[in-house]
Amino acid sequence: MGKMFKSIPSQLATNKKRYVISKATGKRKVNKDLERFSDLLDSRTVIACYNTLNPGLALSQTRDEQTFKLYLSDVGLFTTMIFDSTPKTGDNIYSKLLGDKLSADLGYLYENIVAQIMNSTGRELYYHTWNKDKSTHSYEVDFLVQSGNKIVPFEVKSYSSKIHESIDVFCKKYSQYISNSFLLSQKDVSQENKLKFKPVYILPFILEDL
Repeated sequence: MGKMFKSIPSQLATNKKRYVISKATGKRKVNKDLERFSDLLDSRTVIACYNTLNPGLALSQTRDEQTFKLYLSDVGLFTTMIFDSTPKTGDNIYSKLLGDKLSADLGYLYENIVAQIMNSTGRELYYHTWNKDKSTHSYEVDFLVQSGNKIVPFEVKSYSSKIHESIDVFCKKYSQYISNSFLLSQKDVSQENKLKFKPVYILPFILEDL
């Protein structure tokens, strides 16, 4: 179970579409691994975010149990695991993080922050990934929230918010099902067409209104 837990930051950092148990254990998946994984979920130290196959329906109805991402319930621990930091190094990292001065692309750290905030409201977490036409690459919307009979997509950025192709394509594809769309980052409040740009710290207030 420890290997599964420790591999969460590295698997998120590689921008994979899902968490892979065999990558964490370093061997072929067996039934015992599934038992350990179930125990890990029950421990509430991790947060599961499931891929929904058809966001046009209720998110839970097309949830893919085999395709999911994992986040940590403790963002501070997640940050420490990323940098394997000593207390002194950790203080420096947090200062840079608060000042938006980290040079690395830490989108997955901000994703974990968003996952923890959403999870604290009692919501189940979902995301959606789909293939690009005539390409081996894919689109991905980081988080989807159910709001009545509508859905609200969220994209998370750690730095520049100028490029947001995935959420743009998603909003066009599922426009009739969407009530709002948000891009969360460290940048100021703004809006581009119907896409609303908000700082991450405003997320709790956004969720209150959904």
